[in-house]
Amino acid sequence: MTATLFSLTFLLAAPFWALMIFAPKWSWTKRIAESYLIILPVVAIYVVLMIPVLPELLPLVTRPELPALAQFMSTDVGATLVWAHMIAWDLFVGRWMYLEGRRLNVHPLVMAPVLVITILLAPVGLPLFLIVRKVCDATNRGAAVVTHQ
Repeated sequence: MTATLFSLTFLLAAPFWALMIFAPKWSWTKRIAESYLIILPVVAIYVVLMIPVLPELLPLVTRPELPALAQFMSTDVGATLVWAHMIAWDLFVGRWMYLEGRRLNVHPLVMAPVLVITILLAPVGLPLFLIVRKVCDATNRGAAVVTHQ
């Protein structure tokens, strides 16, 4: 069952990523992405995996020690739990990035690679997006000043 949940985790998130990357200007994409509910299927997998191991997991997250955490993560349940955590968080962050990109009118050809990097390497994708956001926000403010003169 754990292997199935591991595979299912990304499959449940992939359609939302596909919409944000391949159909960013479709009205339904924005409607769907505006809902926090898109992360709930992955969160449900996390909760299903977490409940049976909660007594083992709580000490690992409240008093983390590398050997114990590494041992837990080397199990199928531990690795799948961490995977579900990563997929849920990455989707949540990617969703925010997509919505911010739309708000700032970031071109889809700029956002697509940033979102792909976020899927693969979220700790790199987020600061990359923050740079894009800063540049676009400054550009938009500059354009607003020019148009109001």
